[in-house]
Amino acid sequence: MTDRPDLPLLVTGATGVLGREVLRHARATGRPVRALTRRTAPPADADTHWCTGDLTAGTGLDPAFTGADAVIHCASDPRHPKNDLPAFRHLLEAARRAGVRHVVNISIVGVDRIPLAYYRIKRQGEELLAASGLGWTNLRATQFPQLLDGMLRPLGRLPVLPMPSRTPVQPVDPAEVAARLVALALGDPVGHAPDLAGPETRPATDLAAAWLRARGSRRPVLPVHLPGRAAACCARAPSPPRPRRRHPHLGRLPGRPALNRRPGERRAATHRSPGPPAPLPAHRNAGAAARAQSA
Repeated sequence: MTDRPDLPLLVTGATGVLGREVLRHARATGRPVRALTRRTAPPADADTHWCTGDLTAGTGLDPAFTGADAVIHCASDPRHPKNDLPAFRHLLEAARRAGVRHVVNISIVGVDRIPLAYYRIKRQGEELLAASGLGWTNLRATQFPQLLDGMLRPLGRLPVLPMPSRTPVQPVDPAEVAARLVALALGDPVGHAPDLAGPETRPATDLAAAWLRARGSRRPVLPVHLPGRAAACCARAPSPPRPRRRHPHLGRLPGRPALNRRPGERRAATHRSPGPPAPLPAHRNAGAAARAQSA
């Protein structure tokens, strides 16, 4: 199951915050890199071969997947999350047709315990991956700082900035997540990889105040108590800070610092479903999750 350095890595969602960083780290390995986009491909460059295809519709995927050694799946549509499951099914089907060795998926810390519609869909995507019959690795990471900026900008004209009072956040640098994804893709499939979180846990209200100061604003932050089970789950820290330890494949990524890993945590066994692969399931709760999101 060792990777083939002569075969390309394929990155989906390559124009997003995480995808751009994954491309940068994938290029640093010196191996061929492909990037999948549903829009017109950017001008070709010596380091990346851009492919045009639509994961949601399942069209134009085979040229991108054929001959790829590993796929790093960063594509997501938080504004229309009901599209993520069919898109992931199409990705897995294309990877199966092409004989891809390894599919690496990015997910979110807390999808197994926080009852939000988008998190349920991400969890169902993990289940699709585990049932695919392909070699797979799933990495859960905490949120990126860019998410906070995107959440706060629409509130920029309010006289005060409301923020949940009991929600800790532990943001992680997208560049570090990208380095971990590429390192995982170069190795054998491990199933569920150890979670990756940022080095510091702080109240969301503190980060909102820092965001205001950085913008030269003196507006106050208004702590707001949110009721309900989802709020109670979010009130727990996403993941404790972890001492840094070198990943076994990180040597292939020049100039990168050692990455986080939970001390003493046993690596998951190399994962590939036994026997012939079963058809990809349409999760019985997918329709309910989509209805919850649209409500």
